[in-house]
Amino acid sequence: MGELLRRYWMPILCSSELPEPDCTPVRVTILGEHLIAIRVTDGSISLFQEHCPHRRASLYFGRNEQQGIRCVYHGWKFDGTGQCVETPGELNANFKNKIKLTSYPCREQGGVIWTYMGPSDLQPALPQIEWSLVPESHRFISKRIQETNWFQALEGGWDYIHIGMLHRGAITLTTMTGTPDFAPAGPVVQEAVEMDYGLLFGRAQTHSDDRVYWMCSQLLMPSHKLLPHTEGSAYAAHVWVPIDDEHCMLWSIDYRTDAPLDAAEIGELERWFGIHAEVVPGTDRAVFNKTNDYGIDRVLQKSGESFTGIKGLGLQDAAIQESQGTIYDRTQEHLCSSDQHIIALRRYFLKLVHEMRAGTQPPGLDPASHSQRPQNAVSAKNVPFATVARHESVV
Repeated sequence: MGELLRRYWMPILCSSELPEPDCTPVRVTILGEHLIAIRVTDGSISLFQEHCPHRRASLYFGRNEQQGIRCVYHGWKFDGTGQCVETPGELNANFKNKIKLTSYPCREQGGVIWTYMGPSDLQPALPQIEWSLVPESHRFISKRIQETNWFQALEGGWDYIHIGMLHRGAITLTTMTGTPDFAPAGPVVQEAVEMDYGLLFGRAQTHSDDRVYWMCSQLLMPSHKLLPHTEGSAYAAHVWVPIDDEHCMLWSIDYRTDAPLDAAEIGELERWFGIHAEVVPGTDRAVFNKTNDYGIDRVLQKSGESFTGIKGLGLQDAAIQESQGTIYDRTQEHLCSSDQHIIALRRYFLKLVHEMRAGTQPPGLDPASHSQRPQNAVSAKNVPFATVARHESVV
């Protein structure tokens, strides 16, 4: 799976975390690799292995200066590409030419620093996902560490049935769909269709007039989710990035395409009732986490105002997903018909891994395929979702 993920650009830091040239290095762990990121003198970003190849001292303690970083242990200096350019005390003047840090290219877009960790000859263009293209004033970004395997967290993002239970009291069907007159007349139908960017998921229920309402969202490979959208509200998105086998970074984004987020909207987001979670200043760790039971309020839970007693959609998800264990034993689960999206997601990624090993290019590498926006649909009864997905039979 790691080989598949390395074929894509992934977000690692907010640009604001490296605020100026020659600023303090930042530790980054991604795909199990311990790295440091620096903004060098010319303002560009460098990302390379944390430990100096001389005696394995951490370069986090190094001096970020003069277009590179110098290890404070013995003074070895590395330029922005990771090439060693100085080895004080070494008699062989050419020795430094044989030393180079493992490094990865970085780009900035959308207030985010992205890296590509795959084969250099297969490096795709930077993704053109809508939230990363709007002006800074139009978006709100947060990120937090989740103590689970990244795919476990990703699965949680596509478990639609939990919305009406886990988030009861914090969210309503009207909020999610924008259809207050929606009167379900049958069981929920879940479908997933392969697209050039990844997967399109649809969740459908039949209206009282026999029309079918499809609530849709997209998976843009490898782990971007565009959440279902309600007309008039800001758009929302997630990205799950593997830190190691037992931790991932969850990015959450609210954005508008046509206007800045106003003060009232930002104020509401910073109340932490939605997908964003408050973090301990200077860290990516949520204030409420497993060590304090996510701040659960049993009185609030008993009152019925909140089904969980936990504040915020994001923390409710974190509490339950982390309670499964960092890598939960799927042989012990009992999937049912309401888990169709989970099943489709697992089968899709397994298929992609096998296809890539056989030499097939993974989907979603073309930036043109990223030009997607969440869009719900209403269709006539008995119209296949594959037809709805391609906008061929929407009423």
